[in-house]
Amino acid sequence: MVNLKKRGLLRGLPLMAVSLVAVLSSCGPKEVAVAPPPPPPVIVIPPRPMPPLGAAPNMTVPALAVDGSRHTVNSGVSQAQALWNLRSAYNVAALNCLGPQYEPILAGYKDFLKKHAKSLTATNKALDKEFRTRFGAKSVREREAYQTQVYNYFALPPVVPALCNAAMGLAVDLQAVPAGQLDGFAVSGLAKAEAPFKEFFNSYDQYRADLAAWESRYGAASATSGAAAPVAAAGTQPKVAAQAFAQ
Repeated sequence: MVNLKKRGLLRGLPLMAVSLVAVLSSCGPKEVAVAPPPPPPVIVIPPRPMPPLGAAPNMTVPALAVDGSRHTVNSGVSQAQALWNLRSAYNVAALNCLGPQYEPILAGYKDFLKKHAKSLTATNKALDKEFRTRFGAKSVREREAYQTQVYNYFALPPVVPALCNAAMGLAVDLQAVPAGQLDGFAVSGLAKAEAPFKEFFNSYDQYRADLAAWESRYGAASATSGAAAPVAAAGTQPKVAAQAFAQ
């Protein structure tokens, strides 16, 4: 005869085994939740540097020398040439600075030609002699070619508005120059006319340096993202004198 107490104990063994397994399972290592990897950093690409004053992105400007100077069409010229180049700059301004605020330029230029007619005529003859001495039979062609460079220089589209502002000051200065004393004003007057152009060349050099730094840091990322390079706006071609030596 089976002992009932033992029989009841045996019946409880499976339940005890299940409970023991559950307890042992609860004592094992718990899984630790793993955080997802952080998203890749967002690269913020600043705008691509643009040429100053809406200039073309591939312009060639006079190089800056070690001493900080730039060799332009006005560098190293004689006093007679400096005066004639000043006249050329004034001429370009008179042809292109046509807004109501610039009326003193055209009026001043006309007065300049009348007041200093003798000095300008003498200067023109002196320059003919200089070019004949340097170039002989080719003097006329060489002078016309050089003077075309001078007019094109002062008609550089991005700088013409700044030339207009400079010419406003020149118009006032030239009114104070007595007839027959124009030679003494030529060098300083030409420097005032050329100052906006040298400022532009400095800003263009800075643009190229900024662009090189931008391309070095962001060029590859910009190409990957498919960002298109902006196109600089084209300026209107200023007017230049039809006759370089006409008075």
